[in-house]
Amino acid sequence: MRRQTAEEREKVVEPDSTAVRVALWRALHVEIDPPPHVLVDEVGLRLVAPDDNWRQRPDMDPQGTRGYRAHIVSRARFIEDLVIELAGQGVAQYVLLGAGLDTFAQRRPEIASRLRVFEVDRPGPQEWKRRRLIALGLGISKWLRFVPVDFEAGESLWEKLAAAGFDARRPAVVTSTGVSMYLTREANLDTLRQIAALAPGSTLAMTFMLPLELLDPKERPPHEAVHRAARASGTPFISFFRPPEMVALAREAGFKDARHISTDDLTQRYFAGRADGLRPANGEVFLIATT
Repeated sequence: MRRQTAEEREKVVEPDSTAVRVALWRALHVEIDPPPHVLVDEVGLRLVAPDDNWRQRPDMDPQGTRGYRAHIVSRARFIEDLVIELAGQGVAQYVLLGAGLDTFAQRRPEIASRLRVFEVDRPGPQEWKRRRLIALGLGISKWLRFVPVDFEAGESLWEKLAAAGFDARRPAVVTSTGVSMYLTREANLDTLRQIAALAPGSTLAMTFMLPLELLDPKERPPHEAVHRAARASGTPFISFFRPPEMVALAREAGFKDARHISTDDLTQRYFAGRADGLRPANGEVFLIATT
């Protein structure tokens, strides 16, 4: 297979449909769900700048996608709360693997300015995002470091992070959402081993997909439809883990401690007492692991 040239790797490429959908769901939560809002993010909508009919897209159906929308905002809120907690304990490096259209650095400057925020993503979509931030007048904050990594070209994540100013001798919080299901078990284990080798006091927050048989039968049909759509788009889900299996994998990788955060945990934390009954769909949950 021919490797891309440097010029080809630096080509501006629009973000993939998944990243766009996540940004739009976050904006839709503020528009149509009553307060209190779990997450207030309209910067992603400004980045995407969709046409006026975006709310009529089938994947923006207010009722049909409300569980997924609630999941996306609770996932983001949980990570932000974790980052804020760890920043308060002195952790000053935040690495987002597969950052996509994340907007933490723009929305939460009071926290981000105390950190070095490293956004890791493919070169093309990351360059698109960089240009959009500048075009919108938001600019690139001094605490934000873009780390373009072309894994297909054999580039090393840790070498690129080091070149961007990441200090492997100091603890960090590393997040990875919506990625593990596209990787084999072996690739996930390799990633876990690399992160487990970071400085003591580092924390990983990673989402993983549950096997369909663990879901309530009434919840399975929409998830099965999502799985079919992923296969049809050429990006099938490869890996599913039971929570004890994922915790065991993290310990095998070398983490000192590992635990599972369930959908019920997120529901209790962010949706308790809501009059509208909004709650996140089950299916994707968290691994929290520390070195």
